Amino acid sequence: MKINFVIPCLLGVEGIIADELRFLGAENVNAENGRVLFSGDENMLARVNICSHFAERVQILMGSFTATTFEELFQGVKNLPWEEWIGKEDAFPVKGYSLKSALFSVSDCQAIIKKAVVERLKSKYGISWFDETGPVHQIQFSIMNDKATLLIDTTGAGLHKRGYRLSQNGAPIKETLAASICALAKLRHYHTLYDPMCGSGTLLIEGALYAHNIAPGLNRHFSAERFDVLPKNIWKEERERAISLEKVDTDFVGYGSDIDAQAIKIAVENASRLPIGKKLHFEKRDIKDFRKLSERGTVICNPPYGERLLDLQEAEALYKQMGRVFDKQHGWSYYVITPDEEFENCFGRKADKSRKLYNGMIKCRLYMYFK
Repeated sequence: MKINFVIPCLLGVEGIIADELRFLGAENVNAENGRVLFSGDENMLARVNICSHFAERVQILMGSFTATTFEELFQGVKNLPWEEWIGKEDAFPVKGYSLKSALFSVSDCQAIIKKAVVERLKSKYGISWFDETGPVHQIQFSIMNDKATLLIDTTGAGLHKRGYRLSQNGAPIKETLAASICALAKLRHYHTLYDPMCGSGTLLIEGALYAHNIAPGLNRHFSAERFDVLPKNIWKEERERAISLEKVDTDFVGYGSDIDAQAIKIAVENASRLPIGKKLHFEKRDIKDFRKLSERGTVICNPPYGERLLDLQEAEALYKQMGRVFDKQHGWSYYVITPDEEFENCFGRKADKSRKLYNGMIKCRLYMYFK
């Protein structure tokens, strides 16, 4: 079965996801603002959920059409083949949003879409009432510039929920963003990774997963595992495939440090839940005492900043300190994500390259020093 999919994603990582999808064998990959479209079969549905380091979720694209009136929305939704995915017993709640469109009332759109799906399924199944006691098929809609897009979610809890982060410190970086930064840093299985402001360890853990090609979704479940229309064996097949592609016996090492002893305790606990946890080492240490334990190294960090944990003055003093300890040296590269546009001035060097990324709703820049 050929299925069309959509991956919603953090702004700035669309290209990274598109490359990952091609690597996974997806077809018709097309990156747009805030989302990536692709197609594949049932195995690809399971594969991307299990293996993607960067995607937020995997959605089935049911269809798109123009809707400026509720009647157009109703008819457009009713014309889509919902019965191909939703059974007689299945639950199908509806949620979504509308932007820059004639149909701006989300609650009204929700009600119209639900009614249209019910009418379609009534005509297909010949029944007048749906108990919705079966597996959840979350219907998502977006209406942008009068174009309605209808989707079914296959993921459930967002893909950033890997299962290792049971507790966290003040302002953790999202796992999918951490993985994306590791990809931009071209992290490999023979590298030594440092994060001298590691907090609960997310950047180091995601770096280790990425460098070893360990599928982040191996040990979690997805809502589509309960979809009756999907073969049950695809999940087992794709988990086995993912495990067969892991890199083992590598030279990778990760060193994390932080001034906060409680954060280090959490990082150690988080890392211990993963097989590559033994490759990661954590200690309480101030950034001013940062030390290099290898000839070459990749430093990736997400320093606390104005909108998070420090006021502007403290943050800029920290950046100056980083500029002193992250010295220019052959074999060493540094990647720092921050929303502070004065970062380069305080750090003392202009980045070799920078890239706009979003940490949640905060517009940031990834400053890259590698020359």
